Amino acid sequence: MPTSFNQSVIEEFRANAGKVGGPFEGGDLLLLTTTGARSGKETTTPLGYVRHGDSLLIVGSNLGAPNHPDWYHNLLAHPVVRVEVGTRTFQALAVPAEGARRGELFAHAVKAAPGYGDYQARTTRPLPVVVLERAEPDGWEAPRDVSTLADKVMEVHTWLRAQLRQVKAEVDSHFATRAAHRGPGVPPAPGLGLQIRQRCLAFCQSLEFHHTSEDAHLFPGIARYHPHLTDTFARLAEEHRKVARIQGELVALLADIVTSDPERFRAELGRMSTELNAHLDYEEEEILPLLADVPWPPAAPPAAP
Repeated sequence: MPTSFNQSVIEEFRANAGKVGGPFEGGDLLLLTTTGARSGKETTTPLGYVRHGDSLLIVGSNLGAPNHPDWYHNLLAHPVVRVEVGTRTFQALAVPAEGARRGELFAHAVKAAPGYGDYQARTTRPLPVVVLERAEPDGWEAPRDVSTLADKVMEVHTWLRAQLRQVKAEVDSHFATRAAHRGPGVPPAPGLGLQIRQRCLAFCQSLEFHHTSEDAHLFPGIARYHPHLTDTFARLAEEHRKVARIQGELVALLADIVTSDPERFRAELGRMSTELNAHLDYEEEEILPLLADVPWPPAAPPAAP
C-alpha cells in the first residue's frame, strides 16, 4: 500500500479509537510499528489481524505479491514490535510460525478472513503467519512500587533474568524434542527454530540497550559522586564487555538457525546465564544502595519564569 494511503489510515485509526472506513471498515485492524532491518528507523503499518487465544496473528500476504512485505523482514531483525489495537498500545514479541503449526494457524486465519486464501493462491511463496505475543515474559513480577532509581534498575534486572529463563526453557524443550526424534530411520530434528531465535534475539537486544545506557549515563553519573568506587566501575565495565562477547556469539549463531550448531548454542547460553546472573548480583549489591534515595521517575524541571 502506498505510504500516503497508510498514513491516512494511521491518522484515522488514532483519531477514532482504532476504527477506520474504506477497505478496512468493519474489519479487525491494528497498527504494527517495526524497526528497520537496515535503516534502524521505525515504520508503522496498518494490518488486519486474527485473534487466536491470547495472541494476535498477522499474515505477510503483501496482497499476494511474490515477495514478503518489508515489515516481515524488519521483525526478523528486531523481534520486539509495538502494537496498537483500539486505544491500547503495547510491546509484543513477533514470532513467525513454522511447520505444522504454521499450517494450522494459516487455516485458522483463512477461516476468519477468507481473503488470505485468495492471496495465497496468487503466489508460490508460503504466506508467513506471525504470532504477536506480549513482550513481558510469563512469571515476571515487577516491584510493586517503583519509586526510586534502585527500584527501576531492579525492575529491568528482573525482566532480563525472566527473559533469559524463558530462552533456556525453549532450548531445553527443543533438546527434548531432538532426543525424541533419535533412532534408526528417523530424520534429525530441525535447527533451533524461529521461536528460540526471536526470543533470544529480543533478549540480546534488550540486554545490549540496558548495558549501553548504563555505560553511557548511569555509571558515569554515579561515579562523579563516588570517586572511591573506581575499582567497582572498572569491574562492571569489564563484565559488560565479557557479557557482550557472549551475546555476539549467540547473535552469530542465530543468523542461520538451520545450519547453526544447537549444542554450541546451548553451551553459549549456559555461559551467558552464569556470567549475567553473577554480574547482576554484583551490581545490585554494590550499586543499588547508592540509588535508593534517587526518586523515579525524575522530577520535572521547574518551569521557566
